[in-house]
Amino acid sequence: MRVGIDARAAAEERGGRGTMVRELLLALSRLDGPHTYELVARRRWAAPLGDSFRWRLLERPDPWWNLEAGMRAHRHCDVFLSTNSYLTAWFTRVPTVVVVCDLVAFDDALAPQRRARAIERATLPLAVRRAAALTAISHATADDLQARFRAARGKTSVTLLAADARFETDAGPSVEEVRVRHGLVGRPYVLTVGTLEPRKNLPRLVEAFAALPARLLDTHDLVLVGAVGWDADETLEAAARHRGRIHQLGHVAEEDLPALYRGAATFAYPSLYEGFGLPVLEAMAAGTPVLTSNVSSLPEVAGDAAVLVDPRSVPAIRDGLERVLGDPVLARALLTRGRERAAAFSWNRHAREVLAVLERAGRR
Repeated sequence: MRVGIDARAAAEERGGRGTMVRELLLALSRLDGPHTYELVARRRWAAPLGDSFRWRLLERPDPWWNLEAGMRAHRHCDVFLSTNSYLTAWFTRVPTVVVVCDLVAFDDALAPQRRARAIERATLPLAVRRAAALTAISHATADDLQARFRAARGKTSVTLLAADARFETDAGPSVEEVRVRHGLVGRPYVLTVGTLEPRKNLPRLVEAFAALPARLLDTHDLVLVGAVGWDADETLEAAARHRGRIHQLGHVAEEDLPALYRGAATFAYPSLYEGFGLPVLEAMAAGTPVLTSNVSSLPEVAGDAAVLVDPRSVPAIRDGLERVLGDPVLARALLTRGRERAAAFSWNRHAREVLAVLERAGRR
């Protein structure tokens, strides 16, 4: 079977869908099978994938890229995986599987990015109807999708993500080296990772951290890792109010992330909504105790290996931080359970499950 894949995100996006597509391609390259893969993108991703993979480059801006990729798919594909845009599925003439990561665009309370909100609201409904099948990256996302779109019922499969194996090892820069590089020498720190945007809930995390008892506040820092996104003024203002306690690192090199996780006393991720919440698994794989939210997909990902809190309550986040930072026994238990939890997720399994959906769609 000739499998077409929208592989743009592999070379164009650092995290999020970029991570998902890169890991999917690598995992597919490790599977034995008769299939060939046609990777449609604007530019190649540099990783070697093997003889079963061919790049087909279309150097066009959206939406013309989506139109041309969809219209051309029947020439070289038996089935197509749309990973990065719902619009492409409007134009394909081969069975198409559409990946749905979240439904943030449909909830104004989460303050989604305006352009992305408009595009997804306009393009997802028809893509759901035209798709031969849909994959969702968590059961929570699948439930949201099927609750909103009747046409998604009966043709949505869940294909869970995983943490990269590099988070499980000490390979790469050491914790000490990375701490020096980012000015984190001297005190333990609470870490959070993600784009600075409203649903990450960082103003509440900052206020919760600042409300910790003096014995913890005076001995710990809060470290924010992530590029400044949209509607970030409230987050930046909250961080500025507590300058000296908070380190805002911006985007950091991928090779530094494992050591930043390993060096943290706690990883805090009180997001208001996540399609999956991959940083939670990355922190667990690195051996860091985790605090996260009790909403959306996060309990599904964290299981019993994290402290779960109400993300809309500053006192609940504060109390959760106090529990983890102030109780070494709990922290060690979370570390152990977290590593076991992260090991239960696999990119190889994700690839096999995605491929099974594509095979069923191709046969139909």
